[in-house]
Amino acid sequence: MALTLDGVPAGELAGRWHVPRCDLHPRLGSALDAIHALAAQGAPPGTTVIAEEQTAGRGRDGRTWHSPAGGVWLGMLLKPARSELAAVAIRAGLAVADAVDALLGRPETRLKWPNDALLGDRKLAGILCEGRWQGNTPQWLALGVGVNVRNAIPAAVARGAVALVEWLPAVRRIDLLDGLVPALARTASGGGAGLSPVECAAFAARDWLRGRQLRTPAVGRADGVRADGALLVDSGGITVAVHEGHVELA
Repeated sequence: MALTLDGVPAGELAGRWHVPRCDLHPRLGSALDAIHALAAQGAPPGTTVIAEEQTAGRGRDGRTWHSPAGGVWLGMLLKPARSELAAVAIRAGLAVADAVDALLGRPETRLKWPNDALLGDRKLAGILCEGRWQGNTPQWLALGVGVNVRNAIPAAVARGAVALVEWLPAVRRIDLLDGLVPALARTASGGGAGLSPVECAAFAARDWLRGRQLRTPAVGRADGVRADGALLVDSGGITVAVHEGHVELA
C-alpha cells in the first residue's frame, strides 16, 4: 500500500513543496539520522525526510522528544556557508512561527531562544541543528523540526506543551507543511552571514524571553538576540552574548 500524508501520495510531496526529494516513512528512529545518512550519499540541499512516528527523536542537550503519530517530525538537509550556520535555527523558528500564524490567521506564536516555538506559553515546536564537519569546513547541516499537531501530549509534560489541534480542531499536518517546508528550504540559500534587519525585527516581535530574568545560560535579564544569533543578557549593566546553552528562568 502506497504511503500517503493526510491523503497526499508520498510521491507527490517533493513536487508539491519544490524540494529535490521528500521521503515519507511510517516509523524512524530519528529523521535527523536519516538526513545524515542521505547527506553521506550525496543528497542535495533541500532533501526532506518526514516520519509518521519517531522512536528515538531527540532535542537539545540529549533530551528525548516524544514523537507519536499525528505530529510533524521532519528532517531537512541544508548546506549553508559557515558564516550562516548561527542564523539557521533562528530562521527555522521564524518559518515555523509564520506557518502556524498563517493557519491561525493572527500573530500568536512566540519564539524562545534558542530553539522553541510557543503557543500560549506552552511548547508547540522544537528545532535542532546537527552539523557534520571536515576539519574546519562544514559538510552539511541536518535541520530537525518537531511540531505537535494532532498527536497526544503525554500527561507528564501537558502543562508545558501544546498541540496545534487545541487551537485549530480541524488542522491537518499537510496544512502546516504546505507553508513550512518551502520556507525551510529557503533557509538552504539563507540570507547572508547573520540575520538581516528584517529577520531581527521579526524575531524581536516574537521574542518570548526578552525582559525575563534568567538563571542560565547567564544570570541577568534577557535583552534580545543579536544578528549572529547570540542571546544578549544584561548582567548588572554588562551585556553578555551567549551563543549556546540551556535557558532557565530565575
